[in-house]
Amino acid sequence: MQILQSILASHSAAVWLLVAAVFVLAGLVKGVIGLGLPTLSMALLALWMAPVDAAALLIVPSLVTNVWQLQPLAGLGRIAQQLAGMQLGVVAGTLAGAWTLGAPAGAGATVALGLALVLYAAWGLLGRPLQVPDGTARWLGPLVGLATGVVTALTGVFVLPAVVYLQALGLSRDELIQAMGLSFTTSTVALGIALSGEHGYSTPLLAASIAMLLPALAGMALGQWVRLRLSLPLFRRCFFVGLALLGLYMGLRELLR
Repeated sequence: MQILQSILASHSAAVWLLVAAVFVLAGLVKGVIGLGLPTLSMALLALWMAPVDAAALLIVPSLVTNVWQLQPLAGLGRIAQQLAGMQLGVVAGTLAGAWTLGAPAGAGATVALGLALVLYAAWGLLGRPLQVPDGTARWLGPLVGLATGVVTALTGVFVLPAVVYLQALGLSRDELIQAMGLSFTTSTVALGIALSGEHGYSTPLLAASIAMLLPALAGMALGQWVRLRLSLPLFRRCFFVGLALLGLYMGLRELLR
């Protein structure tokens, strides 16, 4: 984490303003469509810092905003029971992936992150609604969780294939948002444990992550305000196109070096 450590040491106001702006934007996206804070913040921060450094910064903002997304708590128990196998798979996949592949780092992780962003954007733009067949969730959920955990360990992004699976369960809109919040919370905690074990999540790094919580919450509140005044389909199209372009740029930049 040499780059991030040097940022912490330099206390550059311009750098901190830029990082804070990223979290405001990522929080805004999450406030509008219910996801995207870790995905967008990883994509933008990784343009000038290593993915592992970006992942370290997003731990606290991601965790708190995801816990916020668990509201209302009244129906959380039923959702948690339904998705218990998937959550266990997420934890196992993240920790096993970090142990075997290492936490997000280097050119390989950047290319993988770019590919994950392109695939996710393509599904968001072109994919048709899927449906999980009756009786398959018991074994399919843990497998999806395991795959999501490995992707999380490799890239720091935990939307694939979790969101695709959750949307295929036929949940209501509020249940889906709550289920995504639960899955993202599990992934954030597991990634935090993996980063701590691999790189020593120090007090300065924790303080830097906490400092980015306020911009993320401000962006999320703004996003919830925007959601009431903007066409959601139009915003989703712009979001996924931008995500695809970022992913292509990140992957090609590393492959053509």
